[in-house]
Amino acid sequence: MLARGFRVHAGAVGLIVRRGRVTAFVEVKARPSLDAEAVTPRQRIARAAEAFLAARPPQSGAILRFGVVLVRPWRLPRHVPDAWRL
Repeated sequence: MLARGFRVHAGAVGLIVRRGRVTAFVEVKARPSLDAEAVTPRQRIARAAEAFLAARPPQSGAILRFGVVLVRPWRLPRHVPDAWRL
């Protein structure tokens, strides 16, 4: 894990993780429904990712992904990998 609860003025992202060449920015949301469209506006997550990368440039050839983990009471979390692209 690279960061958890990363916040800047322009936005925030719940988890930033890396495996191999892939860096994933994962938004974690607790919602009454498991609908990926309930996620905070993507521009704010993208701006937070840009700020994170500006301070820590990725290795050459890094692959960026944006995912979502939706949490609902008394249910297993729903992971939506590669939920959107910039």
